[in-house]
Amino acid sequence: MSVRSWWLMISVGLGIMLNPLNSSMISVAIPQLQNSFQLDFTAVSWIIFSFYIASAVAQPVMGRMSDLFGRRNLFLAGLLVSLIVSLGAPLSLSFGWLIVFRIVQSIGTSMMVAVGMAIVRIHVTEKQAAALSVLSIFLSGAAAVGPFIGGLLMYWWDWQAIFLVNIPVVLVSLLLAWRTIPVDESSTSAVSNNVSGQWIRRMDPVGIFLFTVGLIALLLGLLSAKSSGSFWGSPIWMSMAGIVLLAIFVWHELRTASPFIPLRTFARYPAMAWVNVEFILINLIYYAVFFGMPSYLQVVHHISEINAGILMLSLGLCSLLISPWAGRWVDRSGTGPTLLTSALLMTLGSIWLAAFGLASSIISICLALAVFGVSNGLNNVGMQAALFQSSPRDMIGVASGLFSTSRYLGTILSSLLISMVTGSQLTFAGFRILGGMLTVMALLLVYMNWQRWQAGQQQYNETDQTS
Repeated sequence: MSVRSWWLMISVGLGIMLNPLNSSMISVAIPQLQNSFQLDFTAVSWIIFSFYIASAVAQPVMGRMSDLFGRRNLFLAGLLVSLIVSLGAPLSLSFGWLIVFRIVQSIGTSMMVAVGMAIVRIHVTEKQAAALSVLSIFLSGAAAVGPFIGGLLMYWWDWQAIFLVNIPVVLVSLLLAWRTIPVDESSTSAVSNNVSGQWIRRMDPVGIFLFTVGLIALLLGLLSAKSSGSFWGSPIWMSMAGIVLLAIFVWHELRTASPFIPLRTFARYPAMAWVNVEFILINLIYYAVFFGMPSYLQVVHHISEINAGILMLSLGLCSLLISPWAGRWVDRSGTGPTLLTSALLMTLGSIWLAAFGLASSIISICLALAVFGVSNGLNNVGMQAALFQSSPRDMIGVASGLFSTSRYLGTILSSLLISMVTGSQLTFAGFRILGGMLTVMALLLVYMNWQRWQAGQQQYNETDQTS
């Protein structure tokens, strides 16, 4: 690859890594945010909810907006938004304002994630597979080291540092992106062709509104019921309103010509639908550990922020290290054995968490996290391969978008699960209950992947007999 291509990949990589970095760093800061704003765990969990709900909505929307405004312009705008948030969020005087900044930060970083891969695919014409793998390292590496960086920042400074640390990364990416990302040739014509406002209908604003408001209302209702100890009154009405809005959203998406989330695709391709259902469940389990473990280590085991971050490295690094080997295993043996092994490891890790005691050693905690890390590395490769196998060739783009939405839904549900189990404070007993619930879900994954493997073996035998 040329030197210019490398600089282009670095500029894009620094930009797109801001989304996973900021979503993962916050996991270590939750106890300190509770103390700073005098909130219980349920309330402070909105720092996670808000980011992922905004990302789930913003990334597909920004992908469509790039057709109108151009990929380069959208990427640079995302960097400017991220810079403004990094400067403004540390000045937040209330938790409400901090949530607003987190939402804007999610939208800004989603601008770059939505178009970053496309920029490299279009402008790096040689060795594209290698180029895209470099960007994947930026994404997965940022998520892996996020808790460690967050732990360092919490140890030496305060929660404000989690925003301030973005500033040098944004400035370097902004300078490089301005110099290396070519201007979109079609951006001017795209604007002129969409002056009539047809592009607004293509964005499906009604679907976006119904999905966002319905999801938030449902989450508020469930969390209010947990906080008040009763499901009657406003919690049940809010939850019902959320369910009704989401039901209307489904009805609207099935009827509209340009849906925000193309649900009709699931009806036509049930195998792809099951892959996304499984991916939601996988991310629910993984992120329940990812967000729950740092608070558990700090609150229950009284481990410092920096040491909690170091322990969380075993989760991310094992995931990174196993991914290349997982790719070769999938190529050689298919997705069945890989995903079944991953589900068994998730079950083992969940049982391990449920069996944790107050006297559990640091080594035991580190090994449990490593088990989840290996499982996540296998899932990252195996589920992507399963998606491609179950999706028609001409719908890979749509399938990838739905796959990302499934990831965010699983993450949102993981935060909801933690909040409902732990309540105001993460306790030893609450964490054991969480481990038991994750064990049941992991066993469901074992069953689903056993069925997939059996189906694959049967299909292979039928093909072998025919030939």
